[in-house]
Amino acid sequence: MNITVHHLENSRSQRILWLLEELRLPYRVVRYARDPISGLAPDAVRDIHPLGKLPVIQDGSLTIAESGLIFEHLLNQSDMKIGRPTDSESSRRYQHFMHYAEGSLMPPLFALLVLRRMGEAGQSAAADLRRSFAGHLAWMDAELATRPWFAGETFTAVDIMMSFPLEAARQRGGLDERYVNLNAFLRRIHSRPAYRAAVETGGPYALA
Repeated sequence: MNITVHHLENSRSQRILWLLEELRLPYRVVRYARDPISGLAPDAVRDIHPLGKLPVIQDGSLTIAESGLIFEHLLNQSDMKIGRPTDSESSRRYQHFMHYAEGSLMPPLFALLVLRRMGEAGQSAAADLRRSFAGHLAWMDAELATRPWFAGETFTAVDIMMSFPLEAARQRGGLDERYVNLNAFLRRIHSRPAYRAAVETGGPYALA
């Protein structure tokens, strides 16, 4: 196994580093800074994957993009049991939140980022979007009132998947002190040794 993580600062790829630390898999990191104007990954990333998006990992001859697929690949390489739980209820929740993180949470958060860059012209639309997004925050907070982790009583990889949208929500999506359980979740993940090791390896991370 020869895993290389192509890591863009302050991005979803931070989750990949954290997952690797939790799985205790060896890896190396190639770091990229965002373009100071566009905020995008540099053009050099297109030499690794045609879409020029990160995260991307290389494992031997394989080049793998998309967070969900990267998670599946890495979970299959380790004996650490943080993948899909075996009991049916936890398994259902694990699958749901694994898709929900990118399918439902990230699109409005990305839209808020774009609207913020528009300045005054985007303020009204951003306010409407944050009001709508509050429904997601309230529902997730209620979910975590009944258990410490998204799938159940035990930490799993889906908690890693959910970390980035929640960190982004705290930065720009209205996740504030009203959401007690979501903030407690963030404190729990930020205290994990593997999380701290991933931040140290990846470099400054503005969302932690």
